[in-house]
Amino acid sequence: MKFTYKFFIGIAAYLLFNITDVNAQGCVAIRSTGGLCAMDEHPDSVSSNGAWLFNSNSRYYRSYKHFVGRTEQKQRIALGTNVINHSYAQDLTLTRIFNNRWSFSLDIPVLANSRSSLYEHGGKERHYTHSYGIGDVSIRAYAWLLNPAKARKGNIQAGLGLKLPTGSYTYQDYFQHTGVNGAKVLGPVDQSIQLGDGGTGIITELNGYYNLSHKFGFYGSFYYMISPREQNGVSSARGGTPSAKAVANGSDIMSVPDQFMIRAGANYGAGDFNFSLGVREECLPAKDLIGGSNGFRRPGYIISAEPGITYRVKSFSIYSFVPVALVRNRTQSVPDKISTQLTGVTSHGDAAFADYAVNIGVTFKF
Repeated sequence: MKFTYKFFIGIAAYLLFNITDVNAQGCVAIRSTGGLCAMDEHPDSVSSNGAWLFNSNSRYYRSYKHFVGRTEQKQRIALGTNVINHSYAQDLTLTRIFNNRWSFSLDIPVLANSRSSLYEHGGKERHYTHSYGIGDVSIRAYAWLLNPAKARKGNIQAGLGLKLPTGSYTYQDYFQHTGVNGAKVLGPVDQSIQLGDGGTGIITELNGYYNLSHKFGFYGSFYYMISPREQNGVSSARGGTPSAKAVANGSDIMSVPDQFMIRAGANYGAGDFNFSLGVREECLPAKDLIGGSNGFRRPGYIISAEPGITYRVKSFSIYSFVPVALVRNRTQSVPDKISTQLTGVTSHGDAAFADYAVNIGVTFKF
């Protein structure tokens, strides 16, 4: 069914290769460790010999607004004490489509991050730390659950894979605050700009679509990464000595958290263009499904409106998607709750979020 393929390919390319995250527009949530929510070319478009897809997806965001729960800490910007993260991710993904049901993908993220703050450098002047390199590589296998020959209007795809600990989770840069006479001290950068988390993740995915006509339809996807490892052994003290509070509540060592993302929306095809509008939630939960959940993490979620546009010519497509934040919530972590129990005073850390993220990508079929 050629009309189904032409209509579906725009959103499919983005579902196949986009993430992010990685971090989900800030200190919270999904790190850019690989393209998320893989959906392949429509089954009807694949020949008996299969096909190859190559995608290059670029993602950028600037996080600078601090939240405790859903309350923005506006005084941080007014006082100039807010943390500012710039995050760039270039995901390179190669997918082998074996037939109209099975496929396999390899994703290699290249990350470049910068972080500026006062509190990490003595509290008086703003200084920067950086990280650059390969992130956590992922490999995944996918299968359409319904027979494409019969499921003409819609289908569901299941994915299973591994996120490998290839990115450095001990990346170091210089901090100003702990040295004698203001000397710089080398230490691990903040968790939000580390290239990896040090854990092997189990990736599970469900993706689906349903077309009401040859121009209009719906899409949805669910991604959950299980991280059995609780902590990675890296100090959160940035080259200094952990505080007594951090040692007591367990936040002196970085955590290896789970991650999940949900996306749903509608898309409309007009010639070689595809327009879409959906809702996207990215989350780093306070508690993991498997294993312990202690250690330093900034749990929370962000819900965004996600408009997008895709242009396709023959075997080439280019797209742009810009999720815009609607709700940002930094939830209580396990160390927060431990501190609350120990002191009798509610403890609730903050996190910085972005207003939006920019995704631009190209896909080639060969």
